[in-house]
Amino acid sequence: QVQLVESGGGLVQAGGSLRLSCAASGGTFYTRTMGWFLQAPGKERVFVAGISWTGSSKRYAESVKGRFTISRDNAKNTVYLQMNSLKPEDTAVYYCNALDNLIVTRASWSWGQGTQVTVSS
Repeated sequence: QVQLVESGGGLVQAGGSLRLSCAASGGTFYTRTMGWFLQAPGKERVFVAGISWTGSSKRYAESVKGRFTISRDNAKNTVYLQMNSLKPEDTAVYYCNALDNLIVTRASWSWGQGTQVTVSS
C-alpha cells in the first residue's frame, strides 16, 4: 500500500514562494511518472504539473507555466513543487500522486492528506 505525505504548504502573500514536498513509501516510486494536483474549495481536483520517472520530461497546466517547477529525487522517493509568484487563485489543497503518464494525467494511487496553500492578496 503506497502512502503519500505532502508537506510545505502555508500562508503566503501574493508574489511569494513556497516549496512543496511529497514523500512516497511502499511503492515503486522511481519507475513512476509523478504529478501534483490542486483542489480549490468547492471545486474538483485538477492537474498542476507532472514529471517523468527520469525527470527529463515535464508538463504543466497553463495556469502555472513559468511560475511553478516540478522536480524529483528518486533516492529520497520525493517529488517537489517550487511555487513562485504565487497568486490568490493558487489557494488550494495540493496533492501529489503517480500518473499513468504525462499525456493521461490520471492519478494511480490513493490520495494523501494534501497540504494547504493559502495566498493572501
